[in-house]
Amino acid sequence: MSEFDLIRRLHERINGVDAAVSSACIVGIGDDGAVLDIPSDRQLVVTVDTLVEGVHFPSTTDVQRLGHKALAVNLSDLASMGAQPAWFFLALTLPAPDLSWLDSFTQGMGDLARSAGIVLAGGDTTAGPLSVTITAMGLVEPGMALTRDGARNGDLVVVSGQLGDAAYALELLKAGGMPDYHSRAALENPEPRLKLGRRLRGLATSCIDLSDGLVADLGHILKASAVGAEIKLDLLPGSAGLANLPEGQRWQLQAAGGDDYELCFTIPANRRNELDRVATECGSPLSVIGEITASGELVCLMDNGNVFVPQGRGYDHFNSGIRP
Repeated sequence: MSEFDLIRRLHERINGVDAAVSSACIVGIGDDGAVLDIPSDRQLVVTVDTLVEGVHFPSTTDVQRLGHKALAVNLSDLASMGAQPAWFFLALTLPAPDLSWLDSFTQGMGDLARSAGIVLAGGDTTAGPLSVTITAMGLVEPGMALTRDGARNGDLVVVSGQLGDAAYALELLKAGGMPDYHSRAALENPEPRLKLGRRLRGLATSCIDLSDGLVADLGHILKASAVGAEIKLDLLPGSAGLANLPEGQRWQLQAAGGDDYELCFTIPANRRNELDRVATECGSPLSVIGEITASGELVCLMDNGNVFVPQGRGYDHFNSGIRP
């Protein structure tokens, strides 16, 4: 398969054989660059992520799920900004042009792209160690993007979904074990909270997606907002599979494990009664896990009132070693 055959197959499998790309993509795949028509009443949100074999995913990862996750992690960033997905660009590095591998990969990516309403508008392909880089773009009304710098003293800290399952699956895989279906799906097949992100516009005072772990990512909100927070570990939402683990191990996974791709956000305390309606509308459980303080520090409290200090502050590419 030539490079140009590979590019054509990516386009057909992800956008559809007869896809006209979109009316807002004036020039798409097949030219030296894309020409995008950005509405005058919208602002552009851009995010980029790279997944590298042996760093972000094991070589045993299901290929269809890899295609899904590669796009999902970018969509999760758009969700955390409250953006509507529009276009994405794919830079794919492959050891060899394997047709079976490519079809599985594009199946996972294409299914998610169509459900999210995002269009592949261009990219690059090259030979080398397996890696996937995606640049995703979304649109948001002027001044309505969710950011990290709006948390205020007294705000509630809220997370969506459940925390810790993906990190638990990764821990088991690294030890040569076999995660249960739920945990492995959380690691390899995360679902970006796009509807929730858009619904939080005008409600959340700050927002971030949880990729590197609750402590690390909430820490970014605290730094940007110049505030602190107090988190109660017994309020962290977790699955039944995590409930049987020793508390210290469970809290470590939930507080610092990473790869959750849930949203962590803050809201004014007087709007807490709106969360049930938001959760129902968006099909996402929401849990209040603590509150913002003026201390400038993040404190994780056990149910006996003692402070729990996680080992490490979340994943760091240049200090945490190889992820899988």
